This record gives sequence, C-alpha cells and structure tokens, in this order.
Amino acid sequence: MELKTPTPLQSEHQALYAEIHAAAKFEDRTGKAARLVARLLERHFALEDEFVFPPLGLLPALAQGTVEPEMAAAVVMVTKLHDEMPNLLAVQRVIAAALEELMTVAEEEGHAELVGFAEQMMLHEEMEREVTYPTAILIGKYLQLRLKA
Repeated sequence: MELKTPTPLQSEHQALYAEIHAAAKFEDRTGKAARLVARLLERHFALEDEFVFPPLGLLPALAQGTVEPEMAAAVVMVTKLHDEMPNLLAVQRVIAAALEELMTVAEEEGHAELVGFAEQMMLHEEMEREVTYPTAILIGKYLQLRLKA
C-alpha cells in the first residue's frame, strides 16, 4: 500500500502557498512580510509533506480495519515526526510571529484580505499542532501495536 498525502491536505497547502506567494509580489512592507512568511511556509510544508501527511493517507484503510505489512513505512515517518516535533513546534512559533507582523503591516497598508489570510494561517497551524500531528503519531503507535502481532 502506497503512502501518500491525502488530496485535501495537499490542495489546502497549495492554495495557502499560492495566496501568500501572490502577496509576496507587493512592493511595500506587506510584500516584505509576506515574503518572509512564504519562505517559512515553504520549508515547513516540505517537512510536513515528507513525514507528517503520508501516514494520514492510511486513515481510510485503517478505519476499515485493514493493516498490511507495507504500512510499516508509516511507523518510520511517524518516528521522524516524533523526533522532529520540538523543531516543528518552534518553527510554528516563528511562523506565528511572522504572521502577526504580516497582519500588522497589511492592516496599516490597506491589505485587509491578508489580515484574514494570516488569521486563517494561524488557525491552520493550530489545527496541525492539535489535530494533524497527534493523529499521525497515533497512526504510528497503532501500526506498531498491530504489526507486532
């Protein structure tokens, strides 16, 4: 069974990145703040694509009770997630600070749509921290238990 990122998660990241990339083209302070956020998100999203999201692609099969030996690759990814969690959370704090700066300058410079985007991104990061990462870790722990038997 191939491990792959669920399409909705992949699409969401693409849409978020496209929006911040468009804002990065502004020639004002808002654009400068958006470029910083874009750089941070690019690296952050790449890590999530590498070892956070692929195990989540197993959820439909696991919910049906399917466990196959090939799923052990998810355990390796989740182990990396567990090891990288402090780094991921630190990067999220840096992203949050950059988003707060983006909100401040966007509001000052009349880019109200980017204030909403920054708020949406903060919620996205909170969801990852409170739902996505723990779910991926639970998948790994579940597979460890099931594949031992």
